[in-house]
Amino acid sequence: MNGILNIYKESGMTSFAVVSRVRKFCGERRVGHAGTLDPMASGVLPILVGKAAVMQERLSDHDKRYIAGLKLGILTDTGDVTGNVLETKAFSVTTEQFCEILSKFCGKIMQVPPMYSAIQIDGQRLYDLARKGIEVERQAREIEIYENTLVERVNDTDFVIDVSCSKGTYIRTLCEDIAKALGTVGTMYSLERVQCGDYSKIESIKIGELEELYQSGRQEEIQKLLLPVEPLFGHLPKVRLPEFYTRLCLSGCEIYLKKLKLSDDAFEKTGGECSVYTFDGRFIGNAFVLDYPDGKAIKVKYRFL
Repeated sequence: MNGILNIYKESGMTSFAVVSRVRKFCGERRVGHAGTLDPMASGVLPILVGKAAVMQERLSDHDKRYIAGLKLGILTDTGDVTGNVLETKAFSVTTEQFCEILSKFCGKIMQVPPMYSAIQIDGQRLYDLARKGIEVERQAREIEIYENTLVERVNDTDFVIDVSCSKGTYIRTLCEDIAKALGTVGTMYSLERVQCGDYSKIESIKIGELEELYQSGRQEEIQKLLLPVEPLFGHLPKVRLPEFYTRLCLSGCEIYLKKLKLSDDAFEKTGGECSVYTFDGRFIGNAFVLDYPDGKAIKVKYRFL
């Protein structure tokens, strides 16, 4: 099996556990996921199966959208309600004041990653260091918040926000920063990812549904749920190869631009990357225009056919 499963991860499961179960259901060793979700979080977790597994990093780079719960007046060591309470602080905030501060957290901003994150420093995951009680200095990173709105004020302390953001955004840190700007402390009490790139909650499938298909021996229905990787390359220039060059390409050969009567100018905006198709329109994979002794040529990097 090769393709992408738009899985909805339920709260309480780790992302690794989802990968492990998909390996079993699909009978495929090569399985990865795009964008780790913490155990307490739920939502869209694209799972890459078979040849698609090499696209893990590319898919993780996509924009995301979250529905998050922010609790004011409490600060924890993990940045969410699963952690130990470090501080409590009284506050008085109107809904109007909350919305005003929320609007300031839009556009490009600098954010310091939390200790409880999967970032590696000197070969060690930050969350591993945090569990040992070790805190290290982290450099602030530029992220972008495209939209940040209040969905609901649940009660005096709890607010639900809708956040559309770039890759690398930590919602737990955003919650803490919003609380700080309001003159208090805060922590995240819920998190749901409703969009990851082109993959949405509406079109997702729960792991339990996959398990039901597997247990009843309906592997062909699991196969039908696999989405193609081709849309990940939809923004790239498309090159359709004549039949002879299709055979050469599928054999691992580079294809010279002069043979195809192409100029490398067409690939400048994408850093030389393009998507390659067979003579009859089947997607082969992505490729790069590289320098060779006899000129510039297209060489496939990831092949999916």
